[in-house]
Amino acid sequence: MSNFSRMPRYDVRNDGTGPYGIFYCDKCSREFRSQPDVANTIAKDIGRQAMGGFLRNIPIVGGAVADNVTGQDPRYIRTLTPQQLTKAWNEVQKNFRECPTCKKIVCLSDFDEPSGFCSDDSPRRGQIAQAQGEQAGAMLKGLAGVFGVSDALQHVSDSAKRAASSAARCPKDGTLAAPGTKFCPNCGTAMIQPAADACPNCGAETHGAKFCPNCGTPMQRAAAASTVCPNCGTDGKGAKFCPNCGTKLA
Repeated sequence: MSNFSRMPRYDVRNDGTGPYGIFYCDKCSREFRSQPDVANTIAKDIGRQAMGGFLRNIPIVGGAVADNVTGQDPRYIRTLTPQQLTKAWNEVQKNFRECPTCKKIVCLSDFDEPSGFCSDDSPRRGQIAQAQGEQAGAMLKGLAGVFGVSDALQHVSDSAKRAASSAARCPKDGTLAAPGTKFCPNCGTAMIQPAADACPNCGAETHGAKFCPNCGTPMQRAAAASTVCPNCGTDGKGAKFCPNCGTKLA
């Protein structure tokens, strides 16, 4: 169990069975509750009723004195003594960890146990973000399958890819624009125009489709020439000469 330099944010509540503490994660505000001392509350309540009734039956004492003697009703107390607060914190602190970097006290969901830091300060935060993204993607894919929209999502994805391939692209910041746009509207760099993809039958622009949208002719596309350097094996990524050794690429 970690040693804590302080308690996290907390609140004291009472639902009629005695006061208890609620402690909050400094990052996501998830709450963890201690247990009220129900047995002590019941015992005090019974004692109060017995003593109060006894004292009220003595004329010289009266109701006001009886209330002072028996004390405050624990069912309505909304404060904890320092000892009770410490006891409440000891009950729930197993659900928390303190980050040595930012000093936040966070719940286990926001703490990376292998590294010993919160998820924001963990040296593995890139891996954590990737794992969370993969989990979210898998969940969305599962939901899409349940509701029967997988094909629709795939169609949207394919349409987006076709639209990107048919747009002018900025080589500096990746901005996409309508074909024919000469300069990037974001940074002013000369735009790379999309390669022409005309139908061999009617000449209509197909924008990467498998069949011509005008006449339905199947598009026969030659496989892209390899840009892997035959000398050193470096991927030239479309360059005419190897960026590593300068060998001319086919």
